[in-house]
Order: sequence, then C-alpha cells, then structure tokens
Amino acid sequence: MTREATAEAAYAAGEYQVALAELRALRRMNGGNEFLAVMADCERALGHPDKTLKLIKEGLAAQPEFRQRVELRLVEAGARLDLGQEAEALRLLKHEIEASAGKGSRGARATLRYGYADLLEHTGDADGAERWFSAAAALDEEGITDAADRVSKLQGLVLDVNEEALLGEDSEPLGVDEEEQSSSDSEDEPDELEEGIPTREVEAALEDAADVQALADADDEDPLDPQEASAGAEEEHHA
Repeated sequence: MTREATAEAAYAAGEYQVALAELRALRRMNGGNEFLAVMADCERALGHPDKTLKLIKEGLAAQPEFRQRVELRLVEAGARLDLGQEAEALRLLKHEIEASAGKGSRGARATLRYGYADLLEHTGDADGAERWFSAAAALDEEGITDAADRVSKLQGLVLDVNEEALLGEDSEPLGVDEEEQSSSDSEDEPDELEEGIPTREVEAALEDAADVQALADADDEDPLDPQEASAGAEEEHHA
C-alpha cells in the first residue's frame, strides 16, 4: 500500500496521528501542497488549532486552485469555531462565497455552501441553514453532499407541543375510549338473568307479579264516587 493510500485509510478511520505522519512524508518527497488541507484537519482533530491555522496560511499563500482553497477555508472555519470564534468562522465562509461567485466547479461551490449552512445550524440559525443547504443542494448535481437530506430534516423538525396547554386543562377529550364506551353501553342494558333460572319460569313469575300489582291498585281506587255510593245505600235500605 502506498503512503497516500495509507494516509487516506488512516484519516477515514480517525487515526489522525498516523495520517499526519504519512502526509508529512509525502510532502517531503514531492514538495507539493495538495495535502495541506487534510494535514491541517488532522492537526485540528488532534487539538492543535494554532498548527492548523499555520498550515492554512501556508496553503492559501500558495494560491491553490478553487477546490483546494474551499477545503482550506472550511478547515480554517472549523479551527476558528474550536477557538470560540464563531463570528469569525461565519465571516470567513460568507466572504469566500461572495468572492467566488460563479467561480470553480459546481461541486466545489456546493461544498462551500454546505459548510456554511452546517456552521449556521451549529450556531443556532436554522432558517439560514435551511436556505444555504437548499443552495448547496441546487448546485450538487453529483450528490457529493447530503444537502437535500439536511433540508428535509430542518423542514421536518418535530416540535414538542403541550396539548393540554393548547386545549385548556378543563377541555373534554374529543374521543371516547373503548373501555368507557363499553362500560356506558353495559349500564344502559338490563342485567343479564342469573344462570340456572329457566326463561319461561321467570316470565311467569313476572306476569303473576303484574297481576298482584293490578289488584293492589284496584283496591286503592274507589269504584264509585260519593253520590253513587249514597244512592246505592238508600236503595238497599228501601229494599
């Protein structure tokens, strides 16, 4: 495996010290600056922001092509963020976007806008992040970034809503639970007959009870009014 392949594998695996050693060796061998952005990012990952910025300055001074310049600026913005310089990180990327309008490949421009959007989201500007992720997605014809997914994620944020606060504490639920409905239905229906009692016997007992009640009601009523009762008594007397 070549040094470049070893460096790439180590960088992808998060073995930044190994990757940095291999890249330094490559640079000594060919004297080029094409690996400076990755070297700077390794220094950043190892917690050396000052060394990161030194490599960035060296790389920018060499007037690299646009793609390499974008990579250097993105690492520089990350280092500024690590140092607590959020405003400077945002300024760097915004200035680079403005200065490079229409320059370079669409992929490189998409990467720059993606980095700016990611930084905006990190600093709490969700609206700005959505706009710049959208701009990156429009340029990213090759799918270099996941800008479109980031836009969807931002647009689909789920908010925690206190429904009781919205509806009011005393509001009644719109629906009725199945258990409550079942309980209500059971209250409206007559109790089932006890097991072991034949239906016909029960019906006969109910009819007898009805007859008894009818007789009792008849006893309580006067069959005749007072005048009729007096006339009847007189007729008996004459008889």
